[in-house]
Amino acid sequence: MNIHGHTIAITGAGQGLGRTMAVELAKKGARLAIIDLNPEPMQETQRLISALGGEARIYECNVADEDSVVSTFNTINTDFGGIHGLINNAGILRDGLFIKSKNDEITTMSLANWQMVIDVNLTGVFLCGREAASHMVRNKEPGCLINISSISRAGNVGQTNYSAAKAGVAAMAVTWAKELARYNIRSNAIAPGFISTEMTSGMRPETLEMICSGIPASRMGTPEEIAHAVIFLLENEYVSGRVIEVDGALRI
Repeated sequence: MNIHGHTIAITGAGQGLGRTMAVELAKKGARLAIIDLNPEPMQETQRLISALGGEARIYECNVADEDSVVSTFNTINTDFGGIHGLINNAGILRDGLFIKSKNDEITTMSLANWQMVIDVNLTGVFLCGREAASHMVRNKEPGCLINISSISRAGNVGQTNYSAAKAGVAAMAVTWAKELARYNIRSNAIAPGFISTEMTSGMRPETLEMICSGIPASRMGTPEEIAHAVIFLLENEYVSGRVIEVDGALRI
């Protein structure tokens, strides 16, 4: 795909990885549909893109709500005259041990914390992918779907819900690639390792040092490095059905 002039929708684009992806794609000439729950962060992303001379519109959407997703993607398709790419980036964390026993008292991961992560990180990816692909097929235009997974998809302590969801979005990307190839639509996933974002910047220095000591590259990745992987997957039209790990050689 020639990114220039094509419309790319990004969920969770109000901050963090999503914002960086949007800005880097704007530098390549993409037209951006910025999707998030909170207007203020989206407006800042839009401002950064406008400062580059790019085009971006914002869409307030709850990716876990079917009606909200259907309405949002219908509007994006109308506003831009088509959808050529989707980056399923929106996600939340509700970490906790599956079962913990202390002084003969057992605590467990709550159903609410399981369901919230599954609703946003898995069901939200399904809904947004379905609607974006539907418009691509209807418009008879090639497209590309990218799901943001995680190396935690292999399983990580304290992340039963998150690991399950991230394994699911990786599997969906491969499944969609097989199903949608007949429509000239590609699908891939990216599995980031530890990436330096607003969330990690608030950690204690000793915690960050401990994390980095376990990464063969001896540092965290940058949001720009994830964005560059996104650009590669959008531009290379013979890559489909793959999960690209961007993790500094770390494997959990």
